[in-house]
Amino acid sequence: MSVQSVERALDVLEALAEHGGEAGLSEIAARTGLPYGTIHRLLQTLLARGYVRQESDRRYALGGGLVRLGGIAESMVGGWAQPYLTRMVELSGETANLAVLEGDFVVYVAQVPSPRRLRMFAEVGRRVLPHSTAVGKALLAGRAAAEAMAVFERTGMPRRTPNTITDAAGMLAELARVKEYGYATDLGEEELGVHCLAVPVRDGERVVAAMSVSGPAERIDALDRDELAEGMRRIAADFGRELAPASSK
Repeated sequence: MSVQSVERALDVLEALAEHGGEAGLSEIAARTGLPYGTIHRLLQTLLARGYVRQESDRRYALGGGLVRLGGIAESMVGGWAQPYLTRMVELSGETANLAVLEGDFVVYVAQVPSPRRLRMFAEVGRRVLPHSTAVGKALLAGRAAAEAMAVFERTGMPRRTPNTITDAAGMLAELARVKEYGYATDLGEEELGVHCLAVPVRDGERVVAAMSVSGPAERIDALDRDELAEGMRRIAADFGRELAPASSK
């Protein structure tokens, strides 16, 4: 049996996260459908516990109290992901990664390296911008176009290589392709000579993480992309079922 006040507090935190970690009362209300008075009372409790802070312009932002919880949760999720990432390495022969979205940044939280001598590494804990990475595109393609573009506008989409997509129209088209095909690619957009393919991880309807394989461009390009993506989606779906709340299983 759910507890309404807890559900509403979590709705407020998720609304803040979906607005890049910071939002005003009207934005939270629009996202949650809750009355202003209810939101204000919830925010006061969250403020007192350090899970929310109030900025000088009276907007609300996720607070430092979440950092400790988030770090522990990411560590646990990374551990749970290991057998699934191992399956992706066996499927592709390349390094497999798990990443999540923190604010406007992608954070790598787990990795299983390729057994090959020449292999790619994305250091666990590394933070990157989403526009130039396959995992970032997979994470944001599950959001409304306006929400995704708000993230890209805040980050500025800087050019990492000559292949990086740096304009809104190009990125909207790219996210549409991700939705259509069910996977995202990074074709030398973050680092020349490195190609990646990523799929979303859902704990029901929500995209909560992304899993990828990465390697030298010539090896990734030699794989059957559609076949690889299909296998990766099956593995990601299995992992998503492990993460899903009991009520949705």
